[in-house]
Amino acid sequence: MTDALKRLSDEGVAIWLDDLSRKRITSGNLAELIDQSHVVGVTTNPSIFQKAISSGDGYERQLTDLATRKVTVDEAIRMITTADVRDAADILRPVFDTTDGQDGRVSIEVDPRLAHHTAPTVAEAKQLAWLVDRPNTLIKIPATKAGLPAITEVIGKGISVNVTLIFSLERYREVMDAYLAGLEQAKAAGLDLSKIHSVASFFVSRVDSEIDKRLDALGTDEAKALKGKAALANARLAYQAYEEVFASDRWAALDRAQANKQRPLWASTGVKDPAYKDTLYVDDLVAPGTVNTMPEATLNATADHGQIIGDTIAGTYEQARAELDAVEKLGISYDDVVRVLEDEGVEKFAVSWNDLLTSTEAELKRLAPSEG
Repeated sequence: MTDALKRLSDEGVAIWLDDLSRKRITSGNLAELIDQSHVVGVTTNPSIFQKAISSGDGYERQLTDLATRKVTVDEAIRMITTADVRDAADILRPVFDTTDGQDGRVSIEVDPRLAHHTAPTVAEAKQLAWLVDRPNTLIKIPATKAGLPAITEVIGKGISVNVTLIFSLERYREVMDAYLAGLEQAKAAGLDLSKIHSVASFFVSRVDSEIDKRLDALGTDEAKALKGKAALANARLAYQAYEEVFASDRWAALDRAQANKQRPLWASTGVKDPAYKDTLYVDDLVAPGTVNTMPEATLNATADHGQIIGDTIAGTYEQARAELDAVEKLGISYDDVVRVLEDEGVEKFAVSWNDLLTSTEAELKRLAPSEG
């Protein structure tokens, strides 16, 4: 059942689960996925927590205690989410130890409402690192313009970071630059660079969703022939950028100081168009030194019928560039697409967070002890 997942791991792709809930932790499911499905990390986001906590499974006792203490809804959310991340980090700790800190990681995101504010993002990242208090945590910071200097500052303080919501090649290069600048600050401060890790979450399926929609609007045979190609092309060119940056003289100086490369992480790998094979963004994005974070449905599909045939990125750069250029020539602006996707990504997470606040506040009121 897991041969394809083993082959994927053997090709140098770290398999992370894009989901977390208290039920998954307490039932032993997460431990089972680590043991049987080659899962070596977990990512979370506001949408995942909104779904998990709103389901109610496993949270009532803690919510009752929080209601009794009359904590604010914001404090309640942070107590609940950091508890889940801490427990998941403990389950993954053996992986962290055996991979020398490379994997066995659990990500938790800064409040998405802070996405366009640098100083509060830094403060929140420091607070989350302190609250979770596990060495195998990654603090997720969105790759907005305001997020870039926050990434540098947080890395410079020795806190490991998962940079999220990357859609464009230009922004990805800015993210890698922010990471290297942070490492340089950490080095100047005398920190141990070998302890600082980072991944850059490059979103995949949403690129196809947005560009395919625009190709459908054009309706020509030429447009239809390009459907389902842009997301893979974009991700493959991102890997080319990664190879270039981490072969530079600037990186070499940090490498000598025992720094870790910032690995590309393929995010949003669940296929949204049923016309495409459900393992498309796994099978066709295999390359060493990458991470693929999958929803459970994609993980199961890959285990069942994934076609892992080796490196599927090497040698694709020229074709990938041609495919993105062909989309542009049809009048679909790449710059506009990635701007829309970043704006929507930030907004969706903020909406999920607000929904989570609303539902949790209602639960706190319901469970609050009567006065008297």
